[in-house]
Amino acid sequence: MNFLIRPSAEVAIKSKPVRRQQIRQLRQNVSKILRRADERIKVEGNWDRLDVRVPDDADSAPLVDLLRCVPGISNFLEVRDYPLTTLDEVAERTLAIWGQALDGKSFAVRARRTGEHPFTSSDVERQVGAVLLAESGAARVDLKNPDEQVRVEVIHDRFHIVERRFEGLGGYPLGSVETAVSLLSGGYDSSVATYLTMRRGLRTHFLFFNLGGDAHEVGVKQVAHYLWSRYGASHSVKFISVPFEGVVGEIMRSVDHRHMGVVLKRMMLKVASRISATGLGKAIVTGDAVAQVSSQTLANLNVVDRASEEVVLRPLITMDKVDIIRLADEIGTESYARNMPEYCGVISQKPVTRAKLHRVEAEEAKMDMAVIEQAIEDRVETPIQKILDTVSTPEDVELVQTPAVGDVVIDVRHPNEEERSPLHLTNNEILHIPFYELNQRVEELADNQRYLLYCDKGTMSRMHAGHLKATGRDNILVYAPA
Repeated sequence: MNFLIRPSAEVAIKSKPVRRQQIRQLRQNVSKILRRADERIKVEGNWDRLDVRVPDDADSAPLVDLLRCVPGISNFLEVRDYPLTTLDEVAERTLAIWGQALDGKSFAVRARRTGEHPFTSSDVERQVGAVLLAESGAARVDLKNPDEQVRVEVIHDRFHIVERRFEGLGGYPLGSVETAVSLLSGGYDSSVATYLTMRRGLRTHFLFFNLGGDAHEVGVKQVAHYLWSRYGASHSVKFISVPFEGVVGEIMRSVDHRHMGVVLKRMMLKVASRISATGLGKAIVTGDAVAQVSSQTLANLNVVDRASEEVVLRPLITMDKVDIIRLADEIGTESYARNMPEYCGVISQKPVTRAKLHRVEAEEAKMDMAVIEQAIEDRVETPIQKILDTVSTPEDVELVQTPAVGDVVIDVRHPNEEERSPLHLTNNEILHIPFYELNQRVEELADNQRYLLYCDKGTMSRMHAGHLKATGRDNILVYAPA
């Protein structure tokens, strides 16, 4: 059993030097990935295809699954390879492989030939077609619209019979284009955007801004590892985690609420640009789509982009949300995104939709930018191959529906949320500590007192309670009213 791999159409139209380089890159990528499954596999390349030679005792199913996820492949064929003797043997071999599959169906034989032979491609088609029609259960020959196409390829002193054809990802071979850093939150948009840049041949690092503690980071690490192992395992990349709770807290304290969303995006791009400049990438990738949320109007995107020294790529810019979710399902990230906690951090009342650069910069001037420098300094870069070694299961925390009289409830919501929907409890003390200040103020909490964290959705309270429990604070639980 062998595979014949055709590069994507865009590779085929490149100039000779570029095409040669991309075919070489594709060959290296395929060889790395398949040899991990079976080190006996050999990959050879030429101008218009790759030949993959697989041991006879190897299972083809996992190899097909791997090849379907390699960027730069248009399609690939699973073939049987034989030495060329006579056309009669070609026909008999084809009958042995295709005979039962043609039962009751129309078919056509498509032949290709490379080299010098005493027969033409048409001779191969007539000879093989005649034997299949006479000796299989085929209904008829139909050259225009057959139910099945039987492909035979004669190459010098050997011939191939195609058993199955599979479609590839298309795009460019990974590593044949430049390098990028993708902002990954684990949701639908960022995971699909990251996949699309990988498919386009960009070696893509993963950059995560941690806004929600260990629980959020665990989920994003799992998404990143899945994307890499599925679509980019031919190249090593990094997972960069940047602690951003301090930046969020500074925005909350200093910036006008209408501009919080735009400023947060700008702070992320400032940091991403600085990190990219260390040699990780020539572009920053985001999951923005025009007008999907208030921060993604053209005016706001223009202001946001001014914060970056690197070009900002937005693969999803004109896509509808339903199409993004559909693609997430196709590539396997939908289940991750569906179960990813939705971060409810920066909430603006009447957020600005037509931000002005000078006004945004004036708001940012109110901030203590030391938090940015600290976030960059505290970032953690991990080789993606080792990322799961750093993933720990979030601590299980107890959910309390009815507080005891002595429990103290901590409302971790943003003050704007508290104002819109105050929490009232008759018999319990309520402390107001916004989530972005909780880590800094946890030392104020008594060790002999039980505390219950509360927020509307329960997401932030669970995240922070789990994080604090992991640090040894067993007296902090979650208030989850029925």
